[in-house]
Amino acid sequence: MAPTLTFLGANATVTGSRHLVEHEGRRMLVDCGMFQGYKQLRLRNWAAPPFDPRTLDAVVLTHAHIDHSGWLPRLVALGFRGPIHATAGTADLCGILLPDAARLQEEDAQFANQGGFSRHHPALPLYTEADARACLAQLRVVDFGRPFAPLPGLTATLQRAGHLLGAASVRLAHEGGAVLFSGDLGRRNDPIMPAPAPVDGADVIVVESTYGDRTHPALSPEDELAPVLARVAARGGIAVVPTFAVGRAQALLLTLARLKAAQRIPDVPVFLDSPMAVDATGLYLRHRAEHRLDEAQCAQMRDVAVLVRDADTSRALVRRRGPMIVLAASGMATGGRVLHHLAAHAGEPRNAIVLTGYQAGGTRGASLASGARSLRIHGRDVDVRAEVVQVGALSAHADADELLAWLATASRRPRLVAVTHGEPEAAEALRRRIVHELGWDATVPEFASTLDLEGEAPAGSLR
Repeated sequence: MAPTLTFLGANATVTGSRHLVEHEGRRMLVDCGMFQGYKQLRLRNWAAPPFDPRTLDAVVLTHAHIDHSGWLPRLVALGFRGPIHATAGTADLCGILLPDAARLQEEDAQFANQGGFSRHHPALPLYTEADARACLAQLRVVDFGRPFAPLPGLTATLQRAGHLLGAASVRLAHEGGAVLFSGDLGRRNDPIMPAPAPVDGADVIVVESTYGDRTHPALSPEDELAPVLARVAARGGIAVVPTFAVGRAQALLLTLARLKAAQRIPDVPVFLDSPMAVDATGLYLRHRAEHRLDEAQCAQMRDVAVLVRDADTSRALVRRRGPMIVLAASGMATGGRVLHHLAAHAGEPRNAIVLTGYQAGGTRGASLASGARSLRIHGRDVDVRAEVVQVGALSAHADADELLAWLATASRRPRLVAVTHGEPEAAEALRRRIVHELGWDATVPEFASTLDLEGEAPAGSLR
């Protein structure tokens, strides 16, 4: 019987990546991400999956970002007991990200209960830190390029994706062919990570489309950030930078170090207010073979900022006045310490909010990017009078041209390309380019649709 692929996340959205592969009565997931953004998407995190987690045999992770790994503790809490296959970098990062995500959920629930602004009584976390640590025990480290069998009859190989430490594309070979999951793809000329590996031969390619309808600016990160930070410092303001703790935070630290060394920005204090970003930064020394930085550059990246771990220091930082630069998670302002900085500083015109990555629809980051003059934070409305700037040069995602170039490295023409992990406009734009520029068949799969991996035509509601 031919294997099938069911799309259970990252359809018409950039979050919640979950791909169910079934073969000869066995089941596995490629990625197990959390949904973020619009409420109707976030509610999926609380819904039971369309399979019994106790019947799931394995999970293979592309990388550690929460939209790809963040539902694992919930899956384990619901009864999944199989192995979670991941690269060493991904396993190390999950050891930081998942307990931290749990702590944030527990803290947010406690804060909501104390403040009385939750509609749920009591407010509960999706999972606890204990759940997160339980799931970490099921991680199994797999080397890049070394085949393994997550299910009988399927051979998986992890290829470098260049997105962040440990990030991989996953090739699943079966008797009738192969399917390749891109995961999140990095950029060809990223300052930290090497370019993604070329496409190994596959009959079906599942490709992300975060930036499927746009290209990144030609400016370097230094050229794009320098004027923003210089003018904020000149007016004595605070630059609040919502940042993803893994990948984006480290790129920002490196950029700030280079700007200060070149005296392109004033020597104002920089604070990294995120325990998991602090921990993740230290991993770059442990995984030197995975990135472009030498030991001195890693040290430069680490030493440019005051590293804030404990909550008391974070609270004191919120009360501090500028000029200064504050990097705090999360990158789309969906939760975490950055919310306290936004609540304190968004109302001051001297300050700036600097958005440095993709902002999914329904997030506070997306609202800021679209010009919102008010944000709902911890049950109250916060005026936004600060300057809001969105920069694109620091993106860790391949843009539309880079996605097409990566696909074009395929050693043979695929039967089908399934475009996922993008907002509807971005996914459709990339699908059209694949059809018209590469001459390949491509589709944007619907949520919960199923594809026969050996069939000639898409199955279910796929179109």
